[in-house]
Amino acid sequence: MSAEPQSTDHSDLSDASASRLAAWMQEHRDELVQDLTDYVSHETPSDDKNLLIKGLDWVETWLRSRLGEPAARRLVEGGTFGDTVVLDYPAACSAAAVAGDAAPAGVPWVTALCHYDTVWSAGTLADWPASTDADVFTGPGAFDMKAGLVQLVWAMKGCRELGLDRPGVRLVLNGDEEIGSPASRSVIETEVVRGNAVLVFEASAGGALKTARKGVGIFRVEAHGEEVHAGLNPEEGASAIDEIARVVLQLHAAADLEHGTSVNVGILHAGTRTNVKAGRASADVDVRVASDEEVERINRVLGSLQAVNPKAEITVGGGWNRPVMPRTERTATLFALASKVAAAQGFDLQETSVGGASDGNFAAALGLPVLDGLGAVGAGAHARNEWISISGMVERAALAAGILTRLAS
Repeated sequence: MSAEPQSTDHSDLSDASASRLAAWMQEHRDELVQDLTDYVSHETPSDDKNLLIKGLDWVETWLRSRLGEPAARRLVEGGTFGDTVVLDYPAACSAAAVAGDAAPAGVPWVTALCHYDTVWSAGTLADWPASTDADVFTGPGAFDMKAGLVQLVWAMKGCRELGLDRPGVRLVLNGDEEIGSPASRSVIETEVVRGNAVLVFEASAGGALKTARKGVGIFRVEAHGEEVHAGLNPEEGASAIDEIARVVLQLHAAADLEHGTSVNVGILHAGTRTNVKAGRASADVDVRVASDEEVERINRVLGSLQAVNPKAEITVGGGWNRPVMPRTERTATLFALASKVAAAQGFDLQETSVGGASDGNFAAALGLPVLDGLGAVGAGAHARNEWISISGMVERAALAAGILTRLAS
């Protein structure tokens, strides 16, 4: 049975349950804040495997305390990267939930994507601990994206406590998203196919959900020249700096902002001495595209790069880190469902397209409807002023619960 939104109108029941969820979540505001405080207080930098292991152990202990034991658990080791855990929480229909029984066969599943790693190095908490000031919560990783997991967990808990239907939830929790999901990508692509709807609890964009994301390519272009004494033999050899400079101009000229394509050479390395023609030079390139057609065009640009000096050579490495996440008709239908839930809870929900990518891009490439940005309302991702709105966290936890209830229909 598909977890894709159905056309049948259950607005009366959904509006009532949506209001109940909003009120219930507000009653538990302090508990949400405490959970987030505890979570943020466990450092989980992407490049520290020991802290990632300890952090994931804490998360799983906390999940059991809030949701009980999952029906199934699969741990995929990430090697030097963070591990990925896949947890199944079968659906509970209202009548069955009262009796504590499992939902009947055929109830839909959805996949929830969250990551527990952050960009913040070990020791950051020493001078930037989790703290609150009125409606503002701040701490490393709160916005990106620890609040998102707290919201999901309380959404599922709210459905259970109020006896509301929800679909089965497969939670895919990875520890390498901030460095491109090198170890978890294949796990994500395997696990999301169980349910049609994919909910990503990355932070919102100014409160808006993300229904489209650009694809991301990270490339390294290298120029190989021939070193000679630049003063004694200026007519000989081949300067790799000269070649990489030409490449930079070609790459920047390939940007097409009107069609959503940006190309940025962000790092250059070249040369050894001022009096030596450079034998090697490299350019690290970030590319963002909004369509598969632009992916192919950029591939052609990269493939056409050639050295001008016959003694030099140009090579291209790297590749496309994440595919394009387009706003498909199925994703639009999923957003419309979320928008109705928000309206029933008393607020207007917006959608947007962003240049950043997430693990949701992998699910979208499989043809699945993806609703991203279901996490925190706030700002400052990867910055020292990272913060979230506590009222926004409560509001979005209720929204997620309402979406789950609708998806169970």
